Amino acid sequence: MNKIYPKEKLKKEVEQLQREGKKVVFTNGCFDILHVGHTRYLQEAKKLGDVLIIAVNSDASTKAIKGEKRPLIPEGERADVVASLEAVDYVTIFSELTPLELIEYIKPDILVKGGDWAEEQVVGRESVKKWGGCVVIVPETKGASTTNIVEKILKVYGSG
Repeated sequence: MNKIYPKEKLKKEVEQLQREGKKVVFTNGCFDILHVGHTRYLQEAKKLGDVLIIAVNSDASTKAIKGEKRPLIPEGERADVVASLEAVDYVTIFSELTPLELIEYIKPDILVKGGDWAEEQVVGRESVKKWGGCVVIVPETKGASTTNIVEKILKVYGSG
């Protein structure tokens, strides 16, 4: 089953799921090099509801957020990798710098971010709360980051 949907098709799915009484959980990120911090975070996010949606930053938005050398992995491949995870039900790719427009379009019940975010910093929190949803911060796995992996690769294999 293909889990990767354009936002219009995803919105229809979410509306149907919510009519059925299902709780829809939403999170987003670049997911450039998938690591244990991501997998633990997504497993915890899934436990918060019935359906887990992941919005993956496009190549352009990842570059704008992370810098010229990123992403390392193209958006389609990043979406495929995230979609292959058991905890993930749907994946969509978004091009904006923040997921606010997508959150307001899809209207999830629960918005989740990792522990490296304070709730006040979470984009879309006011919108989700306005329609009766909630925001959850999942504790981060210390030291697990794409940046740390890249630094280790450079240290071990050299930058040349």
